[in-house]
Amino acid sequence: MWVFYLISLPLTLGLVVFTLRYFAGPEIPRYVLITVGYTWFCSVSVIILAHADIWTTLSLPPNHPENGAISFLWSWSYWSTFLLTWAVVPLIQGFEDAGDFTVSERLKTSVHVNLVFYLVLGFVGLLGLILLIMMHRNWKGSILGYAMACSNTFGLVTGAFLLGFGLSEIPKTLWRNADWTTRQKVLSHKIAKIAVKLDNAHQELSNAIVVAQATSTQMSKRDPMRPYMNVIDAMLTKMFREDPSFKPQGGQLGENDMDYDTDEKSMATLRRHLRNAKEGYYRYKSEYLTYVTEALVLEDTMKNYDRRDSTGWKYISSFRISRSGKMGNLLDTLEFIWRCMLKKQIQMMLAIVTGIMSAAIILAEATLLLSKLDLSLFSILIRFVKSDELLVQAFAFVPLVYMCICTYYSLFKIGMLMIYSLTPRQTSSVNLLMICSMIARYAPPISYNFINLIQLRSETIFEKKMDRIDDAVPVFGQRFNDIYPLIMVIYTLLVAGNFFDRVFNYFGSWKRFKFQTETDDMDGFDPSGLMILRKERTWLEEGQKVGELVLPLTRNFNDVDDIEPGSNFFKHSSVEMNMSSSYDTIKGSSSNDDISRKYGSAREAITNKYAAIRE
Repeated sequence: MWVFYLISLPLTLGLVVFTLRYFAGPEIPRYVLITVGYTWFCSVSVIILAHADIWTTLSLPPNHPENGAISFLWSWSYWSTFLLTWAVVPLIQGFEDAGDFTVSERLKTSVHVNLVFYLVLGFVGLLGLILLIMMHRNWKGSILGYAMACSNTFGLVTGAFLLGFGLSEIPKTLWRNADWTTRQKVLSHKIAKIAVKLDNAHQELSNAIVVAQATSTQMSKRDPMRPYMNVIDAMLTKMFREDPSFKPQGGQLGENDMDYDTDEKSMATLRRHLRNAKEGYYRYKSEYLTYVTEALVLEDTMKNYDRRDSTGWKYISSFRISRSGKMGNLLDTLEFIWRCMLKKQIQMMLAIVTGIMSAAIILAEATLLLSKLDLSLFSILIRFVKSDELLVQAFAFVPLVYMCICTYYSLFKIGMLMIYSLTPRQTSSVNLLMICSMIARYAPPISYNFINLIQLRSETIFEKKMDRIDDAVPVFGQRFNDIYPLIMVIYTLLVAGNFFDRVFNYFGSWKRFKFQTETDDMDGFDPSGLMILRKERTWLEEGQKVGELVLPLTRNFNDVDDIEPGSNFFKHSSVEMNMSSSYDTIKGSSSNDDISRKYGSAREAITNKYAAIRE
């Protein structure tokens, strides 16, 4: 067992460091990186400890003394995630989100923001405790056990819905993405949407820059607010120095935009607004580059597959120069085999395997009430190989990791639409902290659910630590651990059968509440996305970088209506688009009013066109 830990813990640490480096933005403070990294490490440690605890329970006789090492690691991992989730991370998140200029003021703002959260949380907990004592006067549980049970119950119930959505969507998504044409349709819609969002974010940042510069211009050097304005000016100078290609356009002053110099709090609001606008712009730019690059690579893959006989089964890429020599030819052939043949088949195989695992998990959850009949595939496999430590941990590790992937997939999918975003190399401190808090919040309940799923004859150390919810909080009723999975099973079957989509489509006025998935983007190619992609292809062939001229493209989209929704854009690539010149030409030949008018009409044209096609 210790050999396993000597291997898994360094791998876990390496995975956490790699994930942080991949997603963290360029200006994340070191203490935020340490907090997020430690939180993720503790969360993954909970998942690793689960299957080690299962092996310990199976290998030792009943009523055996607890393994001290595993007991300590459980306590350390669980309480670390508990305190970080409910106390430490929210305070740091509020501190990072504050726009104040001193540490003390940022702390005050964070406490003030989180005070409502803590008051509501404390009131609900106190109300539940009073209700528990009134209904069960002989209750002898501890406050600590009550807090653990409430936290675990929250994770179990909400995690059941997240898990159910992931169990249904992940196999279907893998299967859809294996089809090149379907993926092209989805990407065309994504590119059209993100281009409009990027344009809006650019306009928002331009407005924020104009407001900051106007405020700085009208403020005298002896103004008491001048030191705070100097900090904001330094932000702008640093931003333009780090990204010389960014040129603000169409910035406008609102009715109350010149009221930021009244006091320190208003200056903090201006700083926060400018920082959020900057982060939003670079986040959408990163997403745009990701989608466009994927679409262009997919085009290359389809072209290489169609021309495989003429190219001699060699992959020709638009993103690099041709390789030379025998080694270059070999690498081109290997890349062709991977991109044009193996990758698609592996995606289809993964879809089938994850579909089988989803069905096995649903069956196991649905039959927990049948105590005399164990239909859990994972429980049967673990008991069959219970004398082999490696196989036990493997059969426990794979389904547990899959359940985590399903839960976190749903969490990120829903959260990125409403609350936060996870963008490669552009995720802000606030978003990183919120995401790490969510991951820590659901790691123990997922492990607890899985241990409950395999129906061991003896209690694991984790179950003893967590205590059974029925015993810790009797108000939840008897056999709560066996009943709540039925909610997830019913919900998963409804999602898999597209029940909610049919309901929303039947009641047309309810479509605004519909959760958007990639299925909604499979009803044909989006003309706006195809035109953007075609222009990016042209610029790439001319030596430009992907995304370098996207804003002139989206702001001068005058020929969107020239392409019918049913036309085949890939076969008729001669469609051109009236474009104005580059940034410098626009800047030199157009007034601010012309730019603003052009910007507004172009953005409205794209948005209206996309809405009409979707309708």
